[in-house]
Amino acid sequence: MGQSPAPAVGVDLRAGLATVVITPTEPMWMAGYAARTGRSEGALHDLYARALALGDKEGERVVIVSCDLLGFPRDLAGRIAERAEEEFQLRREQLLLNASHTHTGPVVEDSLVGAYELTPEDQARIRAYTQRLEDSIVGVIGRALASMAPAQISFGTGMAGFAMNRRVPTPKGIVGGTYPEGVVDRDVPVLRIDTPEGKLRGIVFGYACHNTTLTAQFLQFSGDYSGFASLAIEKDHPGATTLFLAGCGADVNPAPRSRLDLAEDHGQELAQAVESVLSGRRTPVKGRIRTAYDLAALPFAPPPSREEFTARLQDKNVYHRRHAERMLAKLESNGRLSREYPCPVQVVRIGEDFTLVAIGGEVATDYALRLKKELRGRVWVAGYSNDVFGYVPSARMFPEGGYEVNESMIYYDHPGPFIPQIEEIIIRRINKLIEQTRRAPAGPAER
Repeated sequence: MGQSPAPAVGVDLRAGLATVVITPTEPMWMAGYAARTGRSEGALHDLYARALALGDKEGERVVIVSCDLLGFPRDLAGRIAERAEEEFQLRREQLLLNASHTHTGPVVEDSLVGAYELTPEDQARIRAYTQRLEDSIVGVIGRALASMAPAQISFGTGMAGFAMNRRVPTPKGIVGGTYPEGVVDRDVPVLRIDTPEGKLRGIVFGYACHNTTLTAQFLQFSGDYSGFASLAIEKDHPGATTLFLAGCGADVNPAPRSRLDLAEDHGQELAQAVESVLSGRRTPVKGRIRTAYDLAALPFAPPPSREEFTARLQDKNVYHRRHAERMLAKLESNGRLSREYPCPVQVVRIGEDFTLVAIGGEVATDYALRLKKELRGRVWVAGYSNDVFGYVPSARMFPEGGYEVNESMIYYDHPGPFIPQIEEIIIRRINKLIEQTRRAPAGPAER
């Protein structure tokens, strides 16, 4: 397709892009569905880690990594960040790691430990793959930084309609399904990265919907709908690199789903939404880059007693039994269970009115809708960033209960649900980071 005219903007940013294939080379256990009973059987298409490096005139930088994974566990993200600081002098707040949350990717070490029954062979393959993955991501960060060149960047928003709230209210409580009247965010935010002459180099796009068109019976690796969208966009724009940032869609599924052709259709619809932005009106993104990162302590509700966990050892549900075993082992070892979890929150601001907010965990849609309403300027909110440790329900969801609030926590190895106040804790911390980026002084000249 032809290039659209670049917006009239002075070039004061630099950008670099890089891609690496991360598809496992041998059969592995696949992430996301406890119901799976077999290892992977090849790939529909490759999995990728892609990186975008941005720099401003003062030498401030940020690197955004998009990865075809269920999520980055805390320890893996920490090791990548430590190596990026040591090798590339990137501060922690200058690195954003986002996972597409595909459920047709490999299990990585320390992720969703309560969902899988792994053999020693499975565990050895996962450890080896996780190390290779870490090396690949550090490498792609370095290549993106090394390829930085003058760039002009612009932003716009499209729309895709296949996201559907999955929390269905019934007289007996919330059940999973399709709820057309439920909360949803169908925006498709897009960043376009061009050379100063207007040649397209990169596209960053997002969507707030579980990446789960392909359900548990599918055993071939793929990026699901976001992977098909990236393939379609890159086919239409040879030489351009795409990054997908998963949004706040923890309570949203693709509809319909459970067929391969539907994953392809959703990918095409998302790609068309991106194309409408690439060829339509956009606004320039320019100015100083400012970043901030912090951990928001999210308290757990009081956990069950030792006696309650002991009683659960007789539960008919195997996942409840295993969870009880792990909690009792922790009580035996530590004398108590975790009281809170450190949720990463991050802000990337470019200029005065473009803000990217990244929140760890599987974040409910309400967070993005609230932040886009309350913050000034153009606001993009991503979930699944820097650590995918469990669901992050909104305050509205706690009285309703349901899988995201309660049941899911056993798979992420937590003692129980969070408290309803976590929404305010997270929003307050994000607002502090916003203020921090507004006050930030100019950085040192880039070395």
